[in-house]
Amino acid sequence: MFHVTVLGSGSAGNCALVETGNTRLLIDAGLSARQTALRLAQCGVNPLEIDGIVLTHEHGDHAAAIDVWCKQFGTPIYCNRLTAEVLQKSAPDLRKDWRFFVTGSDFTIKDVDFQSFPVPHDAVEPAGFVLHHGATALGVLTDLGFATKLVYERVRQVHTLLIETNHDEKLLQNDVKRPWSVKQRIMSRHGHLSNAAAAGVLAELLDHKLRRAVLGHLSRDCNSPELALGTVKAALDARGPNTVELFCAGQREIGPRLLVA
Repeated sequence: MFHVTVLGSGSAGNCALVETGNTRLLIDAGLSARQTALRLAQCGVNPLEIDGIVLTHEHGDHAAAIDVWCKQFGTPIYCNRLTAEVLQKSAPDLRKDWRFFVTGSDFTIKDVDFQSFPVPHDAVEPAGFVLHHGATALGVLTDLGFATKLVYERVRQVHTLLIETNHDEKLLQNDVKRPWSVKQRIMSRHGHLSNAAAAGVLAELLDHKLRRAVLGHLSRDCNSPELALGTVKAALDARGPNTVELFCAGQREIGPRLLVA
């Protein structure tokens, strides 16, 4: 069995628990170490049972817990070398169990096989992943300005996809809290996927293996679960019969434990 549970997702922190019968992994560690441990406890998981933390990139909302977590639990951290170099600067004397992969290559953690691939985002070397266990596949697609041809090729094989729906374009454009330079960065080709852009990605996957999608990384000010789900559902329904299950991950609460297949 292959399951995924989003422990939290949004502008203030992202973290997901992936489980097989023999393996427990975290994808990103953007919640505080305390919150991560508390939410794992709600899932019946001891932090010492986590076999590894796999990082998409170094930004705080994806890696903020690393220093404290490593000091407490010593969990192996899987990331590319450039990401590690940035994160090591925050606590240069703290030894971490780095396990490096080359972005674009495959690697294995116990009984989970990973395909890594580059994504366009304003980090040093951001990565997306497809996780394989048996005949099932889980995609992790967060923090990217647009979906490249390579992204489409990789996620075409997934049964469940975690994908960011960061913002509603009109809400972002009309937002008075953000300067125009920030809005430009978010909407750029190295920024974040909008609801409409994520909906377009998912619509292209309808004729493949996709069974469910978890929408995440929603902006607190420029999006809502209703807008994200509504935009995606409308795009999928417009393509014809649609049986894809849709879920929206929240910042403050744990999502459902989902079977990947």
